[in-house]
Amino acid sequence: MKAYVLKKLFICSVSLSAALSALAWGQKGHDVTAYIAEQHFTPATAEAVAVLLDGMSPVYWANWLDNASHTPEYAYTKTWHYKNVDADKTYWTQPEQAGGDIVMALRQNIAVLADSTKSKDEQELALKIVIHLMGDLHQPMHMGHATDRGGNSVKLRYFGRDANLHSIWDSNLVESAHKWGYTEWQQQIDRQPEEIEVVTVGGNIDDWAQKTVAISSQVYGAMPSGCNVSYNEVAYWAPVIEAQLLIGGLRLAHVLNSIYDPGYRHAKEPSAF
Repeated sequence: MKAYVLKKLFICSVSLSAALSALAWGQKGHDVTAYIAEQHFTPATAEAVAVLLDGMSPVYWANWLDNASHTPEYAYTKTWHYKNVDADKTYWTQPEQAGGDIVMALRQNIAVLADSTKSKDEQELALKIVIHLMGDLHQPMHMGHATDRGGNSVKLRYFGRDANLHSIWDSNLVESAHKWGYTEWQQQIDRQPEEIEVVTVGGNIDDWAQKTVAISSQVYGAMPSGCNVSYNEVAYWAPVIEAQLLIGGLRLAHVLNSIYDPGYRHAKEPSAF
C-alpha cells in the first residue's frame, strides 16, 4: 500500500511539473521582474499597489497565475500566458488565438486597473495578472511557434540531459547564468541611467511583443531540435536573459506608474498601451 501511495505521489508531482513547465519564466524570473518593477514604483504607485495587494509585495504574487491557471476558477487564463507566432507568419498575420492571448489579456487587465468603477476585488485580480504576464511577455518562448507549442515539442539536450526548448528558457538558462537570489539579480542588472530607461519603456505592448518575437526567432535558429545546450550557449544567452528580465520589470513599473501616479513624468494614457 505504501509503495502504491508513493507511486501515485510521484506521478502527480511529475504531471504537475510538466504542466507548470509549459507556462512561463520560472519562479526566479518572475520574482526578478516583479522586484525590479517594485524598485521603480513612485511613492504614489507603491501606496496604491500596497492597498490592492493588502500590503504584500508584487513579488509575493509574481508566480501566482501559473498555479491559478490550472484551477477550474481561473482556467480561462490558460492561453493568456503566450502569443504564438509561427515561422511562416508575422506578428500581424498569425491567426487569432482561441481563448485569447497575452497581448489581449494585458490590455484587458490594464483597462480594469485604470477603471475607477471596478471593485477592489476586480482590480486586485487584474493587478496579479498584469504582474505575471508582463514577465511572460519577455520570455522568448512565449512568442514561439504554435506548431511546437512554444518550443515544448523541440527536444534537445541540456548539459547532456533530455530537455525541451521551452523548459530550458523558463528556468535552466536563468539559473545557469547566475546563482543569484531575486534581490541580487535586481542589484546587479538594474543599473541603467534614466535616459536609457525612458527609451526602454517607450512604445506599447505590440512593440514590446514584436521585439520578443524577434528574439524567439533567433533562439529557434541557434537551438534546433537535437542540439546539446552547454556552457557556450549559457554564456551567449545570459546577456539576453538579463536584458529581458530588466526591461520586463521597467515596463511593468512604467505601466503601473502611468495608472496610479498623476505626477509621473513619463506617464501615458493606459489606453495607449
